[in-house]
Amino acid sequence: MTDLPLNDGRTIPAIGFGTYKVPAEDSARLSREAIDAGYRLIDTAAFYANEAGVGEATGGGDIFVTTKLWRDAMGYDGALRAFDASAAKLPRIDLFLIHWPMPSQDRYVDTWKALVRLREEGRVASIGVSNFSPDHLDRIVDATGVAPALNQIELHPTFQQRKARAGHERLGIVTQSWSPLGQGTLLTDSTIAAIAQEVGATPAQVILAWHLQAGLGVIPKASSRARIEENLAAQSVTLSAEQVAKIDAMDREDGRLGPNPDTL
Repeated sequence: MTDLPLNDGRTIPAIGFGTYKVPAEDSARLSREAIDAGYRLIDTAAFYANEAGVGEATGGGDIFVTTKLWRDAMGYDGALRAFDASAAKLPRIDLFLIHWPMPSQDRYVDTWKALVRLREEGRVASIGVSNFSPDHLDRIVDATGVAPALNQIELHPTFQQRKARAGHERLGIVTQSWSPLGQGTLLTDSTIAAIAQEVGATPAQVILAWHLQAGLGVIPKASSRARIEENLAAQSVTLSAEQVAKIDAMDREDGRLGPNPDTL
């Protein structure tokens, strides 16, 4: 399994198991199935209300665990309390993220300062953000001198976030894609289907392979053992330059499916 280098000297698996909308009662079982299948990264968040299940599944193993503080925990003290609450449910936290910048609150700089403190105190090894725009990133780096190790953003073939990725590259930040399959909307796309037939893979594997070949991290969600294994097998799919170019051409300015972080 490929690892991506982080700017703090550590690495993160390129593909992980996402747990957004995984019910709390299923989170331990599905996380264990993902680990049994070969995943070494599990992504959760306070908002998902399934940290305890993820903690149960990852307690004894060498699994990279990411979690995130929610919008109601913005601010310096709120972030420290949010970390403590997550740490009580998870035996280990390898990467702690600010889930959304919430510019309307204007507290993401102070929130980031709290995460820097957590890292300096050795309470968490890596810190990062989610859904931050290049302007948000520049502001927290200017305020602290510390760039996030990773920014987790909506990214898929019809919303490729090229400006954000360029900003990440400038700061040495790993780009990790959430909704990498476009919330399932791309699985029936004719371009993807044709490439899948050419390479003998499923549409989901083709899309995930496109992410991985671009150096992007991915955290696809799956609700069955078969889909968990299918997604992980995308690592063995290789796309030609021509096939990659066809997927690159699917990018649209209006391709966003989730909230716009600049307007929250």
